[in-house]
Amino acid sequence: MLRHGTLRTTTWSPGRRRALAGASAAVVCLGATLGACAGSGSGGGYVAVGGTGRSGPVDASPTGSVTMVPLDGPKGGGTTPPGTTGSPPAGTGTGRGTARADGGPTPGSTPDPPSPTTGKSTGAGTGASTGTGDGRTTHTPAPPAAPTPAPTTPPAPAALSWGGPVTAAGDQRWCQKVTVDFRNSGGTAVRSGSVTFGTHVIGALGIDWSTVRTSEALPVPIGAGARTDHTWTVCLDAWRVPLGMHVETRDLSVQWK
Repeated sequence: MLRHGTLRTTTWSPGRRRALAGASAAVVCLGATLGACAGSGSGGGYVAVGGTGRSGPVDASPTGSVTMVPLDGPKGGGTTPPGTTGSPPAGTGTGRGTARADGGPTPGSTPDPPSPTTGKSTGAGTGASTGTGDGRTTHTPAPPAAPTPAPTTPPAPAALSWGGPVTAAGDQRWCQKVTVDFRNSGGTAVRSGSVTFGTHVIGALGIDWSTVRTSEALPVPIGAGARTDHTWTVCLDAWRVPLGMHVETRDLSVQWK
């Protein structure tokens, strides 16, 4: 201390120096405690350190690129993170890999391998439509329907017609050769049947004394649309045709199926 031009030096004892250091430490602790109490409100406490800087609004805009990374949801929980929905958008497949907002895969997911045709990841959905990673839908064409067979019309039944008997003299007066022409105009063949001849006994003066009927088997089968003829030898009992008489087959009938 300077007094009247004379410099005086004050010498502190070790005890005084320790007391001064303790007082300084107490002042520092008291200031920190007051700062903490002042900031214990609902908004959180802060202690200003250093200069106050300039006043006015502060521009907090980012100066570089910003990457948006969604936060992982709670493990095993059933809640849906904000900004997402419970199901994928309609018309797209459900792939195994998920994407972040910047196009990269989310940690912990397995992306699908690229498609050999489009080079994009395809979903694992099944069905007639296959979704692609870019939101397009590829439709699989349905197989062509089998042609419907045309309905078949059953063939028409047999339709047999015949002509009149054509006769010729036989070896005996009580016999005669008879030829008949047959035609089947139906759609199926004639499988069986019989023809019945009406043979008349004619006297010397042309009188028709009696008529005798005899039956013979049809010449089957007669196919559909076929035409055929057949000759039979029709004979009566000898005693029915006395000497001087003869036989004539004038009519016939046919049964067939």
